Parts: sequence; structure tokens; C-alpha cells
Amino acid sequence: MKNETKTWLAFSRENLASARVLLESNLFNPCLQNVQQCVEKALKLILVEKALGLKRTHSIMELKNTLNNYDIEIDLSYEECDFLDSLYIPSKYPISSVLPDYEPNHELCSKSISIANRVLEQAGKIVS
Repeated sequence: MKNETKTWLAFSRENLASARVLLESNLFNPCLQNVQQCVEKALKLILVEKALGLKRTHSIMELKNTLNNYDIEIDLSYEECDFLDSLYIPSKYPISSVLPDYEPNHELCSKSISIANRVLEQAGKIVS
């Protein structure tokens, strides 16, 4: 594994660990922000390791599609990509809650952490 890939992997793992701590503290918006960042970095670390060119985007859907174009499949549904993409701006800035239709809660954050964990595990297997 390339040194740069190891750095991306470490940061992705840190975002996932942060999301878990934030969930335990009932800090749901920053928990979701860290989930999004974990998945984004997990997908980007594959691009780095495979020398496919690092995309300057925060879109999970765009990153997943790029990987698919290189026949790298990630178990991440369209709905999950759309959900994760919906988190990026609102979780960073106080526009309203992260999700416009309702407030994030423990259950939603737990499910989101499960998604991030699954994607990170897959990324780790792909680059190892």
C-alpha cells in the first residue's frame, strides 16, 4: 500500500471513530458530517492507491461512479449515495438541520455509521 493511501485510510478511520464518539454524545449533525467525510475519504483512497487520479469533489455518487468506470464495485446504493451527498453542505454550515425534512437522531446516525463502516471495510480490502 502506498504511503499516501495509508494517510487517506488513517483519516477515514479517524472520521469514523469521531462519528461514533459524536453519536455517543448525541451530537448528531457533526456525527453525520464525519460519516460523510469517512465515506468520501474511503472512496478517494482507492483512487489514490490505484493511481486513477484524485477527483476534486465531495460527491459520493461521483466518486462511486468513477470507481465503477474502472470496474471497482462498492456496495453502496444509489439511495445511500444520495443521502450522503445531501449531508455535505448542511452539516458544515448552520443553514438548518443536516436533513431538511426532519432532525437527525440516534437511529439515523447509527445507520449512517453502519454505511460508513461497510464502505471503509470494502476500501481497505480493495487496497490491501
